[in-house]
Amino acid sequence: MSTGSRILAQILGLTGVIGALQAGPPRPNILLILADDLGWSDTTLHGTTSLYETPHIERLAKRGMTFPRAYAASPLCSPTRASILTGLNPARIGITAPVCHTKTVRLKARLRPKGPAQAKALICDSVTRFSPDYTTLPKELKKAGYVTGHFGKWHLGPEPWSPLEHGFDVDVPHWPGPGPAGSFVAPWKFPAFKERKPGEHIEDRMGDEAVAFMEQNRDVPFFLNYWQFSVHAPFDSKEEYIARHRGRVDPASPQRSPTYAAMVQSLDDNVGKMLDALDRLGLADNTLVIFTSDNGGNMYNEVDGTTPTSNAPLRGGKGNLWEGGVRVPAIFAWPAHIAANVRSEALIQTTDIFPTLIELLQLKSPEGARFDGRSIVPALQGADFDRGPIFTFFPHQVRVPDFLPPAVSVHSGDWKLIRQFHQGDHAGHAFNLFNLRDDIGETRDLAAAQPERVKRLDALITRFLQETEAVVPLPNPDYDPSSRANLIPGTAALKNCSLHAGNGELRIVATGPDPHFSLTPARAIPAGKWIFVLEMQTSVNGAAQFFWQEKDARPSFHRSRRLDFDPGTAGVFNRHQLEFESRRPAVNFRLDPLPGKGTAVIRTARVEDDKGNVLYTWSFP
Repeated sequence: MSTGSRILAQILGLTGVIGALQAGPPRPNILLILADDLGWSDTTLHGTTSLYETPHIERLAKRGMTFPRAYAASPLCSPTRASILTGLNPARIGITAPVCHTKTVRLKARLRPKGPAQAKALICDSVTRFSPDYTTLPKELKKAGYVTGHFGKWHLGPEPWSPLEHGFDVDVPHWPGPGPAGSFVAPWKFPAFKERKPGEHIEDRMGDEAVAFMEQNRDVPFFLNYWQFSVHAPFDSKEEYIARHRGRVDPASPQRSPTYAAMVQSLDDNVGKMLDALDRLGLADNTLVIFTSDNGGNMYNEVDGTTPTSNAPLRGGKGNLWEGGVRVPAIFAWPAHIAANVRSEALIQTTDIFPTLIELLQLKSPEGARFDGRSIVPALQGADFDRGPIFTFFPHQVRVPDFLPPAVSVHSGDWKLIRQFHQGDHAGHAFNLFNLRDDIGETRDLAAAQPERVKRLDALITRFLQETEAVVPLPNPDYDPSSRANLIPGTAALKNCSLHAGNGELRIVATGPDPHFSLTPARAIPAGKWIFVLEMQTSVNGAAQFFWQEKDARPSFHRSRRLDFDPGTAGVFNRHQLEFESRRPAVNFRLDPLPGKGTAVIRTARVEDDKGNVLYTWSFP
């Protein structure tokens, strides 16, 4: 059968299913699998990893439709989770940070009244509990006759804000924390949930509990909300899995943690366990399976002497609005009703899940309900689908590699605009503009070159913030420009210079004959051959120097290794690719950009491999 014929058959099949649903039961079961911190490059779906193995996620993809342009509603977990259950954007809900496990009970977002002198914008405080007043997906499915069960991570509040108050009949292990209690491998520290045997893995246990729920409810429609603890911290796994992956690590790859690879394997094992159970129970044909993640991969913790993972070729990761923080794997599978083993280039977001199920199941729209998400049924039918722009609101500042100040972004077609709140001149906003079709790694900022496009996309952001009644960052009245250098992460003026950040650039003002400063990565760059990419403009001509400091080399840069280079024509931004080989992990870098007094401006500083995969990028907000 040709591709066109197959898609037409699937459209007709899905149309028939909707008609059958209108006629009455049986309704399909729904299995929603949400991974925790699993990045876009952490599976084998997109050809971005050689270390992680995800055969069961691939198996699910062969049964359904994969969405390479799928996005979480937030770069951190709790906001995305609330978006899935409500179909609302975190900007509207007010849960914009993962703080629902804290002791503070805050039911309305607020703007902080004061900020540090070096901050241009005041940041916002998130709501800390998910109110039972919201219309939620499990509540609506219960009305339609579904049995509902939640298994795994919640992180939206303890009782009276637990899954049991939001429409779930069952909640296992009934735990409000940000990760598994204590560890993945028993003994655990859940107050009322114990291991069955020494060394039991929590993901294996959650998988077994979820399968038992299927078995108990095989004769009635069920909604199984399986929100995996994997692959969130703490970082541990089965010893045999870690040992297996230790021998497969390529030291030159940005993904080189055997522990994290083992955690991905346990995650994938239990996706397979769900599929095996559906097949064994004869439920596969009448079960819609959705698989996705709550945010991008973690780039700021440390495990096995490196970051947990790398999101390359995407920029950034969990905790920021770059693609690595919000683009996630996503699959929708329903045999005979959604085309099998196909990829859709439709732009989708986690806010779309609730309205999609409402249409797909032909449920009555909740009274007075409004969704920020859109039904993606046309995309599931194989038709052209334009859901319009998606928005990601993150009014916080997380000190992670490649961090951003409080910001909001819009994706529209191939374009993405980031508004950095009040980071520009005279308390105005700063902007970053990218064409993701041509530049998935967000390496070429087109904001200065396309001001009209910036204006059009920013107008969408303004309307979105107004419609959601978001609490937004405002200019900091106590901002002191003289303290701005303190806000630049990973930099230090070492001699005869001062550092100033603004509009994505670092300005070095040299005041003496030997100006130099350091750039320190949050995590060491592993030993190997690398390229330091530098885009720099200087006010005067003259030799420049680049140093790297290897681990345990003391004191500071006295035993560092050095490269001399020509900074290029004065007054022009010149791109440099400085190849260096570090015999041990590189823990610090130093630049001597000028021979004496003058100025230098840097707008790109990163470390990458010879294939262009980025290991680390410094941001200059």
